[in-house]
Amino acid sequence: MSETYVKTFTSPDEAAAEAAGLEWLAEAEDAGGTRIARVVARPRPTVFELEFISDAAPSAAQAERFGRSLAHTHAAGASHWGAPSPGFPANGPLRMGRSRTPFVPAAEAPDSWGEFFAEYRIRDYVQRIVDAGGYDGSEAAVFERVCDRLEDGTLGSPQPALVGDGPARLHGDLWAGNVLWPRDRSEPTGAVLIDANPHGGHAETDLALLALFGLPRLETVLAAYDAESRLAAGWQERVELHQLAPLLLHVLLFGGSYTDAALRAARRYA
Repeated sequence: MSETYVKTFTSPDEAAAEAAGLEWLAEAEDAGGTRIARVVARPRPTVFELEFISDAAPSAAQAERFGRSLAHTHAAGASHWGAPSPGFPANGPLRMGRSRTPFVPAAEAPDSWGEFFAEYRIRDYVQRIVDAGGYDGSEAAVFERVCDRLEDGTLGSPQPALVGDGPARLHGDLWAGNVLWPRDRSEPTGAVLIDANPHGGHAETDLALLALFGLPRLETVLAAYDAESRLAAGWQERVELHQLAPLLLHVLLFGGSYTDAALRAARRYA
């Protein structure tokens, strides 16, 4: 039997949600999307076993292949802004994991990315931070000004070329630790992805998260992505905007230096 990585969840629904999300992302592989780690066994409702990927530092060629393949994962799209994976458990709230990150039911689908990002990411996280004794009223007001500009379209931007006008199919938690680089370097898509929080969103959000915690060979990845699916003009100036969601999530979970970092980023766009 091949070596596996065992992952344990707090509830059967949480395990089912992650497995469904990985399957949804893997659907894009036939169209050139990045390979997703396989769930090879479900020994208990709260446990699954993932294929083990022997991880190493990436080559430039791997980074280029990953950038191009990620563009095709995003291009697979989603039914609406904030959509969860189709197999997401329907017997509970549309929230994911420890972070309780919200998804959006189809009947409540926002009309734009800005409306989704404002209501279901920034406001949701900020309100919970305030309730926990974090930001005060004046600090929360900075984030609310960003939300106003998102909702009126001021901070909106087109998707990358291959995605088109609708939502991209996002990994949703695409920090460097969830990008594995196979040691044998033969993977056609360059990398293998794990630990997803997939939903319909703006492709630049995944790219911004890659930048937040220092993905190796990031410049090569981004250049390859842009060559495969042209990024909208000015995308570099929107990186911190798209990083607001993961920064606020880290404020909610960990506090510390993330508290000031998120506020500084928000003031840039308020």
